[in-house]
Amino acid sequence: MNVRVYYEDTDFSGNVYHASYLKFFERGRTEFLRDMGIHHAELAGEGIAFAVRAMQIEFEGAAHIDDLLEVETAVASFSGARLLLEQTIRRDGVVLTRASVQVVAIKVGGGAARLPRTMLAALRA
Repeated sequence: MNVRVYYEDTDFSGNVYHASYLKFFERGRTEFLRDMGIHHAELAGEGIAFAVRAMQIEFEGAAHIDDLLEVETAVASFSGARLLLEQTIRRDGVVLTRASVQVVAIKVGGGAARLPRTMLAALRA
């Protein structure tokens, strides 16, 4: 997925503010799910949501205003209720930021949930 860096994403130095990378990674995860036919609105209707349980980020370079970034999301592993995703943000093929993200399925009302069957089937394919 591509994302453009806007003024609102930067800090006083002109570099992308570190928290903005979290937004870019979130968009990447959302589009990753959408490509699998999984939509947050539909999940919410079923009483299921995703929550980030853990995240490790490594900043290797800085992005700047007007840069076009590529956000890549790949599954490292999964279980019945958990996904471990590896995400990378690149500019012109150069890695700027990496993240390892553990995402869990939860019930909107609280408590753990299982990943949707359609998602598990797609992950196993």
